[in-house]
Amino acid sequence: MSCISKLCFSPTSTNPLSTNHRQLQKCVIASFPSTPTLVNNSSRLSLSQPPRFQRSLIRSELGGNEIHVKRTVLHDLYEKQGQSPWYDNLCRPVTDLLPLIANGVRGVTSNPAIFQKAISTSNAYNEQFRELVQAGKDIESAYWELVVRDIQDACKLFESIYDQTDGGDGYVSVEVSPRLADDTEGTVEAAKWLHKVVDRSNVYIKIPATAECVPSIEKVISLGISVNVTLIFSIPRYEAVIDAYLDGLESSGLDDLSRVTSVASFFVSRVDTLVDKMLEKIGTPEALDLRGKAANAQAALAYQLYQKKFSGPRWEALVKKGAKKQRLLWASTSVKNPAYPDTLYVAPLIGPDTVSTMPDQALQAFIDHGAVARTIDSNVSEAEGIYSALEKLGIDWNFVGSQLELEGVDSFKKSFDSLLDSLQEKANSLKLVSL
Repeated sequence: MSCISKLCFSPTSTNPLSTNHRQLQKCVIASFPSTPTLVNNSSRLSLSQPPRFQRSLIRSELGGNEIHVKRTVLHDLYEKQGQSPWYDNLCRPVTDLLPLIANGVRGVTSNPAIFQKAISTSNAYNEQFRELVQAGKDIESAYWELVVRDIQDACKLFESIYDQTDGGDGYVSVEVSPRLADDTEGTVEAAKWLHKVVDRSNVYIKIPATAECVPSIEKVISLGISVNVTLIFSIPRYEAVIDAYLDGLESSGLDDLSRVTSVASFFVSRVDTLVDKMLEKIGTPEALDLRGKAANAQAALAYQLYQKKFSGPRWEALVKKGAKKQRLLWASTSVKNPAYPDTLYVAPLIGPDTVSTMPDQALQAFIDHGAVARTIDSNVSEAEGIYSALEKLGIDWNFVGSQLELEGVDSFKKSFDSLLDSLQEKANSLKLVSL
């Protein structure tokens, strides 16, 4: 069963995602004026470099199903506003990503919760898992081999975008163990190991923006490893992340910084989830009127900080060595409150040199009825007013950031531990290992 929802296909086409992909032998994409070709004869992938996607035809040799994929607003998002749409999900078969790439998706993010769902609910990992356990791998080592294969295969699919943009886009993110969120040196070693075993130029190693891991970010960047900094919930912590990136570039000793890149994943909807509860507890009309406004206001102010930090003499000196800006990436873009518009955390955050990573719900909604326009700095004074009004009501932004960070780390740890438990049970059921 595919892990990707039915997205952006023409009404008359056959949905390939209902096809049994485990039987997939070969998939060919034809696009106009020319086409990339993917051959999947085993578990490994080979992809030629495609030009820019315009209109595409995806043809599966299983039954000759054809899907006409048309240009979408995702292309406009990138070409007109300079924002890269990424997909916040990954599971097998990774070839399910092909229609999304054709429709304008330019990268992928993953996390422990995504892999927990993918591996525990799918049979697509069973064969490799059985082989790993039979070979004597312990459960956690087997987990990482499952994950690394998915990341490598996804990196191959986005390699052409990475090449076309000279390393500016086309990344796939994989996160270090969430158990290391309070371990500075352990995180550095894990990032080095993941970078080595994945061995793809377009992989981002995800490191959480905990106080303990901010020094890890600086060190890993200084080693020439590209990083996706995750779980950022406050402006002060975001500034610390930017400084870690700049410090890492400066201490790297590299003459060419063009291949060391980063994104800073600033979480959005979770902010409103927490702040809305606090506002409802206050209960005044003024407080209730600010529900659903905190997250985007803070995000708009984060973009102002981004513009300030990536300008001036210090940054220009790094640019001369080929440095690229650490792009702001909007994460947690799905709407948690059904009363809110389903593109609330996408449409108001459009701006140049940014990334929006969207799970199925948000991606489908934006493709269906999203409007493309520069919005991130269209009303900065309003964002400043909302931010200040929330402070006057007693909302402590430092508490909000700290609380959400704790919840985020804890959630990923639980997903990671749950998956390892599931894999242990699966191994036991196969009578391959004992408790």
